[in-house]
Amino acid sequence: MAKSAAGKWVSRVGSSGGGKAYKKTRPSNYYGILIVIVVLGLVATVFARYEYQHPVSAAKGTPPAVGTTWYAGLSVEVCGKQLPSLVVDPTFKGGLTVQANNVIKISPVSSADSGNNATLAQFANEYPGMIASSSELAIPTKGAQTSGVVTYRNGDACPANSQYKGQTGKVSYAYWTSFGQTKPTITTNPSSIKFSQELRVTMAFDPAGVTPKAPSQTTANAMVQAVAVAASGTGSTTTTTVPSTTTSAPSSSSTTTTAPTTTTTAKG
Repeated sequence: MAKSAAGKWVSRVGSSGGGKAYKKTRPSNYYGILIVIVVLGLVATVFARYEYQHPVSAAKGTPPAVGTTWYAGLSVEVCGKQLPSLVVDPTFKGGLTVQANNVIKISPVSSADSGNNATLAQFANEYPGMIASSSELAIPTKGAQTSGVVTYRNGDACPANSQYKGQTGKVSYAYWTSFGQTKPTITTNPSSIKFSQELRVTMAFDPAGVTPKAPSQTTANAMVQAVAVAASGTGSTTTTTVPSTTTSAPSSSSTTTTAPTTTTTAKG
């Protein structure tokens, strides 16, 4: 079939690489596009580097953000008996650290322990040797000659030296969001307990029906003192105490919530 005149013209243009006008403009357009791509790439790289080096911008998100410093009080209770304060490791650089008298410093360092991730479960995950789940509570211990981890699981019997000797215990977590709250909220899910300023929380292994006691007066005072020092910005302040808080023994009037089992892995 014979080609049309238009078809022959298109063939000639294609074989020659375009018309004279196209040949003249092609290099400038081509290199212009390359320059735009390079510039956009550099801008994106610089912006990403700035965001990485300035994490404080996370303050716009859900508190506590990176750069925030809050304090909470902790207690660990086994069958009605409060255990000694956790060991303080001044070299630990995590965002959820324990200080003297079981005061927890909440000072997030990344998205892993900031915002909605600043939870009791995350604290347990960061503390070496600790496990906190809906069915298991593993607590690192300290002593003059021995140290290790003692684990309590749902269904285990209370120790012989405890208030509820021989009774079957289960893991639970009680917390108080203010000093005006007399009865704790109790849950089996540590991930549901998000830290707040002056939160008090007790990790417990008790028989059913036993309401965990709030952290000690010593812990509460130390927590308030730490908050006051941080607020003053001077590094020191006058001694501050809070009203004595006492939680009665077995009670069924506490608010109780349950959640699916969540387990944290042991650390080395």
